[in-house]
Amino acid sequence: MIVSLEGQMRHHVIAQRLISALDLGSAPIALTFVDSAPDGLPAAAQPRPSACSFWRDAEHGTFFASAVAHLNCALGAMVMGFDLPAETYRTLGDIVTMMCECSYLDPIEADKVPSMAGPSNGIVYGPLAQHPLPPDLVLMWLSPKQAMLFNEAAGTASWAAGSTAVTGRPACAALPLASADAVPTMSFGCTGMRTFTEVADDHMLSVVPGQRLERFTAAVEGTQKANHAMTRYYQQQKEQLAAVDVER
Repeated sequence: MIVSLEGQMRHHVIAQRLISALDLGSAPIALTFVDSAPDGLPAAAQPRPSACSFWRDAEHGTFFASAVAHLNCALGAMVMGFDLPAETYRTLGDIVTMMCECSYLDPIEADKVPSMAGPSNGIVYGPLAQHPLPPDLVLMWLSPKQAMLFNEAAGTASWAAGSTAVTGRPACAALPLASADAVPTMSFGCTGMRTFTEVADDHMLSVVPGQRLERFTAAVEGTQKANHAMTRYYQQQKEQLAAVDVER
């Protein structure tokens, strides 16, 4: 369902708020899982080697990538919840076998990698600021400091709550985890993600479920204000102790 002009403006405002609160170096992107390509939306321009490659493309424009367009990455296509043709399914088995043989993956993990619930026929990708559909997921690249704020805003830094672990390989598994539990999720990534996306080594992946987006945005703004207050307090402590040292 295409959102109204008002809805698109809301996406733009939320994107700007997230960029400001987290001091993001790249804009948030949005993903919407769909049964068919929306009218007037371009298809992915060229074959991509992985599902995560589309994330970087989405920083530059909105497009539709079919399920078939994801099949160059059998593992990513499975994680995205797409139905796999027999040949791709065999390729997935070969990949998992190779991962286990080189000790990248433990065999007991193979059937526990999460995937998106319910098949779809493709994904609409694009910058959140101009996304034409209600986003299912919003992705951002975070530095350690930004991840600190994300973690606090998500509530997973609270000692009074059960902490949610930051995920790792495969990086795309963070998407179904965020979707299934409706909780903001982070991933350190995986070597595939870093190879295909070429994201900086000092950045990690974060995922916000669409239904939590506005609430999370408000939370991260509040977290930013709280951290600014603590920074002022700690800076005063630092200056006071420096003054004492000078007097000595």
